[in-house]
Amino acid sequence: MVRVQSEQGERHLAVAGELWVLSVGPVAVDVYVGQQPISAMSRRVVRQSKFRHVFGQPVKADQMYEDIRVSKVTWDSSFCAVNPKFVAIIVESGGGGAFIVLPLSKTGRVDKNYPLVTGHTAPVLDIDWCPHNDNVIASASEDTTVMVWQVPDYVPVRNITDPVVTLEGHSKRVGIISWHPTARNVLLSAGCDNLVILWNVGTGEMLLALEDMHTDLIYNVGWNRNGSLLVTTCKDKKVRVIDPRKQQIVAEKDKPHDGARPIRAIFMADGKIFTTGFSKMSERQLGLWDLKNFEEPIALQEMDTSNGVLLPFYDSDSSIVYLCGKGDSSIRYFEITDEAPYVHYLNTYSSKEPQRGMGFMPKRGLDVSKCEIARFFKLHERKCEPIVMTVPRKSDLFQDDLYPDTPGPEPALEADEWLSGKDAEPILISLRDGYVPVKNRELKVVKKNILDNKPPPGPRRSQSTCDSDFSSALEEVLEQIRVLKETVQAQEKRISDLENKLCQFTNGTD
Repeated sequence: MVRVQSEQGERHLAVAGELWVLSVGPVAVDVYVGQQPISAMSRRVVRQSKFRHVFGQPVKADQMYEDIRVSKVTWDSSFCAVNPKFVAIIVESGGGGAFIVLPLSKTGRVDKNYPLVTGHTAPVLDIDWCPHNDNVIASASEDTTVMVWQVPDYVPVRNITDPVVTLEGHSKRVGIISWHPTARNVLLSAGCDNLVILWNVGTGEMLLALEDMHTDLIYNVGWNRNGSLLVTTCKDKKVRVIDPRKQQIVAEKDKPHDGARPIRAIFMADGKIFTTGFSKMSERQLGLWDLKNFEEPIALQEMDTSNGVLLPFYDSDSSIVYLCGKGDSSIRYFEITDEAPYVHYLNTYSSKEPQRGMGFMPKRGLDVSKCEIARFFKLHERKCEPIVMTVPRKSDLFQDDLYPDTPGPEPALEADEWLSGKDAEPILISLRDGYVPVKNRELKVVKKNILDNKPPPGPRRSQSTCDSDFSSALEEVLEQIRVLKETVQAQEKRISDLENKLCQFTNGTD
């Protein structure tokens, strides 16, 4: 109903569809829905949220990472991993697979001879930093192996070619890796052999193999907050929730999105599941699901008709999901709440250039003094561009409501404790005084030595003396190699320090 107030009196018009009002002279128009004026309703409808005005902004040109040959492999992973010390990017490499690791401060043009992390014999498909050690990164490759690397705090002189440990158990290429959020040294890998394997990196051993659960290619795997459950998506159009230690499927949803394109799924902090996929009409969709009623979505929204797979990045502290599509030039972000419609659109960061991949900084790597709530590392064809998401605030004081305590670098469990059935929430830290990354902590791998399996004492066989001599000679050679490696590493560090001093002198004379 529309009420028109004019000099000639008040009139009421019942209208349906569009309204056109042509007035001459002083006229006041009030629009009602039932007995409620729309102006009053709109005041009430605007949802209160401290994240309503979050905006994204790229850094200045001199703060980008230039001249990086980003990988052109066709694979739906993010191609970039970030932590408070380093940014790692999968790059083009002749004769095998490689990725580059840059200190965050190493902005500007990257030298074409900058050392890479090489060792895989085929392209690298996924990389992931250890959440409990900022110098340890895992890589998965088409060569069917997973490798774990220790990255020094100084810039190495040559390529890093020796992983701390190589994990072999897949029969086809490995496209997904993910560290356990709370247990030390527990790493998950998923391959094109439809197999999910959990490893103890500290011993190099396979802890669990989840076989016969997926009938087709696995699209993605994600942990819940305490690492007790996994959510997986598969080419067979099913989303599965798995208890890895019991090796059983806890819940399963067939066709959460009807389209044939890949689905992605992640856990929310409260145990709900957020999915992205496609409708039958190839429209991109997002969905929110409750495990207690997995049949019907809590929310299902259609977005657009672009064909890029949407990669979801989740910040549990602010309960915001950021959606980045490969080939898109935008980042959409949504707030997840307990109030209908549950998934609330906030805004879109738009740019001109499409993204080849995306890195997402953990909360402890953000600048709290600038009210930064997220930082992305957008991959272009030849560069990496950081994008900062900020909540506008006038005060320079620490904003408690934006920065609740967040997961820190200390693990809550050891691998054996987790395997035995224990669960623990992440150990939280405060960001009030900012976060200072800890110094390099060496990842020690204690493998079971086959030489330790000596025969029991008893009558010696004629060959035992030869075996003993061989063992001692082998141990001596291994010890010499270890000593030489330590010497080389020490010299490399010294060379790097001297080069840095030389740079300082050069800059000083300029």
